[in-house]
Amino acid sequence: MALVAEMVSPGHRDRTRDRVRKRRDYARAGIPIYIISDDYDDLGTVTMLIGPRPDEAGYAAEHRVPYGTSLTIPEGPAKGFVIDESITGPPRTQG
Repeated sequence: MALVAEMVSPGHRDRTRDRVRKRRDYARAGIPIYIISDDYDDLGTVTMLIGPRPDEAGYAAEHRVPYGTSLTIPEGPAKGFVIDESITGPPRTQG
């Protein structure tokens, strides 16, 4: 598998599972890119984790951007695919 992309679930346990446990599990499994779309992080963020380190259960690089900011898949079959406002919607504001 070249890439996993997920939305964070709303419950506290689910958010912990999606943000922490799955990150470790996917790194251990060698998933090269893990993308997390998170409505519950600030005003919405997309995080891309790259370069799994299975022995450390972590990733070499993390790119986190607010909704509305472009993020481009750097490698693999989805190389060049852009996650942007057309997917996440415009940047959110408090108010």
